[in-house]
Amino acid sequence: MEELLGARVPQSPQAEQAVIGSMLIDPECVPDVLKDVRAEHFYQRVNREIFETIFTMFNYGLTIDPVTVIEQMKEHGVYHEESTRDYILELMKVTPTAANVGEYAAILRDKALQRDLGKVAGEITEMVNAGLGGADEMLEAAERSIYALRRDRSIGGLKPVGEAIQAVYDDLNRIAEEGARIPGISTGLPDLDSQILGMNPGELILVASRPGMGKTSIAMNIAMSAARSSNKAVAYFSLEMSREQLAIRLLSGEALVDSQKLMRGSLSAGEWSRLVSAAGKISSTRLLIDDNPSLSVADMNAQCRRVRDLGLVVVDYLQLMQSAGGRQSSGENRQQIVADMSRMLKIMAKELAVPVLCLSQLSRASETRQDKRPVLSDLRESGAIEQDADVVIGLYREGYYNRECENPNDAEAIVLKNRKGRTGTVNLMWLADYTTYVSVERRHEE
Repeated sequence: MEELLGARVPQSPQAEQAVIGSMLIDPECVPDVLKDVRAEHFYQRVNREIFETIFTMFNYGLTIDPVTVIEQMKEHGVYHEESTRDYILELMKVTPTAANVGEYAAILRDKALQRDLGKVAGEITEMVNAGLGGADEMLEAAERSIYALRRDRSIGGLKPVGEAIQAVYDDLNRIAEEGARIPGISTGLPDLDSQILGMNPGELILVASRPGMGKTSIAMNIAMSAARSSNKAVAYFSLEMSREQLAIRLLSGEALVDSQKLMRGSLSAGEWSRLVSAAGKISSTRLLIDDNPSLSVADMNAQCRRVRDLGLVVVDYLQLMQSAGGRQSSGENRQQIVADMSRMLKIMAKELAVPVLCLSQLSRASETRQDKRPVLSDLRESGAIEQDADVVIGLYREGYYNRECENPNDAEAIVLKNRKGRTGTVNLMWLADYTTYVSVERRHEE
């Protein structure tokens, strides 16, 4: 009976043997195999153990051949007497050529995905039969599981540190080959990029300020820059402003047309020409906007899973979001809700493997100080926000508090927290007529 049940499990012993045999016949193909194949793709235990041994040897730069692999298996306690030696030699005999290793690997991944689909389907059925939660919660759990499979990655689980080392090594190689100045997606503000090293997958980046300081403006600047430079989709969730209001800001900043004149339609021929050109450039990007004011993190996550080639998620802004169970506003409860939502945003960033840029309001505490520049403790409603965020940026403009100051358009993006390195102040310029932030260099050029 067990053999009958085992035969139903999707697997291809021939493909597993051919992949390992190819690596033993031609070690040159090992990097290509390791790029697409993981240990869990192997169903047969002995094949998985041999693959893990070769994987470790490759990471340490050791010579890979039948003799060295057998010795390494002995050292790691996965060598099963002479049967393992005979099996390895047999693998090399039954593998016709290493030239087709890509096709063998594709079969391997397909069978592994079928097994994972069966496992997820069983978990969903079990969850429904047990009545664990409401229908929305079950749907959310099911979508998360299916999305994880679509991205060809498992949910959680212990992984060898070698896999992380290999991923970092590959990223460093890619950055060096591309000549990239920063590892992540650019914000469009060079000095800020230098400070935070761009926006990287899995990061939660918080931009905070008092109301009216220009959070939405800088978020739109960053979203548009990311959509252009990465050629990927950018999902923008606006819980405060409508799509049309955001479009006006985009057009004003891109065409360098006064936003007030734009809304009145009193434009010169030159301004109309710039407006048409700006509209074309903006429309050619994959900037996606949802202006539903009652979204939860779960809603955003579900939508983002369906976006092809997603590069960045922007949330405007944290305190306006609803919890999965609906809006609550009582003091202590609201603090816990905001803390939960910030944690869910961080989890979403890791699950989607994209940076999440979230806007947040600062409390009035800064306005009671002589120096009104933001500090971490000003984050409104929850200290947990600063714990979850990888990067926290506070916006400050002297002209916001004193319009008679010498340079009312001077602005500061103060990096209050940065898990990747330095904190400090980045000088920007606020162009009020166009409701946009620019780097100081760009302002001088224009």
